[in-house]
Amino acid sequence: MHGNNTARFAHAAMLSVTSGLPGAVTTSAQLQEDLAEVLDRLRLPRTLLERVAGVKERRTWAPDEDMYSGTIEAANRALEQADVEPGQIDLLINTSVSRPHLEPSVAARLHHGLGLPSSALNFDVTNACLGFVNGMSLAASMIETGQIRHALVVAGENAADVHAATIERLLTTEPSRDELMQEFATLTLGSGAAATVIGPAGDHPGGHRLLGGVTRAATQFHDLCVGSADGMFTDAAGLLRGGLDLVVSAWHEAEPEWRWSQADRFVTHQVSRAHTDAITEAIDLDPVKVPTTYATLGNVGPASLPITLAAEQDSLEPGDRVVLMGVGSGLNTALMEITW
Repeated sequence: MHGNNTARFAHAAMLSVTSGLPGAVTTSAQLQEDLAEVLDRLRLPRTLLERVAGVKERRTWAPDEDMYSGTIEAANRALEQADVEPGQIDLLINTSVSRPHLEPSVAARLHHGLGLPSSALNFDVTNACLGFVNGMSLAASMIETGQIRHALVVAGENAADVHAATIERLLTTEPSRDELMQEFATLTLGSGAAATVIGPAGDHPGGHRLLGGVTRAATQFHDLCVGSADGMFTDAAGLLRGGLDLVVSAWHEAEPEWRWSQADRFVTHQVSRAHTDAITEAIDLDPVKVPTTYATLGNVGPASLPITLAAEQDSLEPGDRVVLMGVGSGLNTALMEITW
């Protein structure tokens, strides 16, 4: 690794990480029942999502909730747990894929909803499912250079609208089996939110040090997963091969310097059982050290990784080495180490 592929941090720490889970649940059985006539016509099992992806259910925002309120709630809890006041936040980065409109940024509405000071920078950083890890790295870099002291990185996702659009299209267009499978990954998506506060390690001795990490790109695969508000179209087999090659390549190049094979926990982006098993086997990781949430939450985009980390944090001990393994359509990957 060389140049911008590697980053090392000496002064940044994660002070808290929280998740915001919607109050309603949509099961795979419900979605498959909605598509029963399509599945039956194509002679596909009505348990396709569970059998292929391992996703049994995902969360959906209840009528009195939405991605904004969920993200604000998660962010407020992150601030409280970090013992940081809204007025101390110098930077807000929203990393969500979901966005109801092109402008203004989602961050602008969240900045207002959180009551952050006018001096706080706020903007969106979008990079498919890798956005949250990119946001963390950017915040840490700005702390390292003295531009800011405290940052809030958030993501809030809403999968309900794309589910509805996809199901309607599949019911009205008589898709072939290949066409159905191109949209299959859309139905694994879930809704949810996550937030983390990052600050100067010297001022927060109880924080979890961000040590840095590596990034790699394989943008020749930019067209393997293309999504919009209307749907997400994926070459699942190609995406699995390309993503696996990218992550494994980055891992092996980094191993002599970072020795991540000796880490205590590996928190990965949550896509499906097939993706998790493939990475675990390819890098020869202990499955016990690879927590999963996809079975009950699905793929919550960039919020998936921090949601999984938030769920895992109570089982971590001071000094544990935690490796975040993010990957996003494009393809891009980022691996980051945290000392707990």
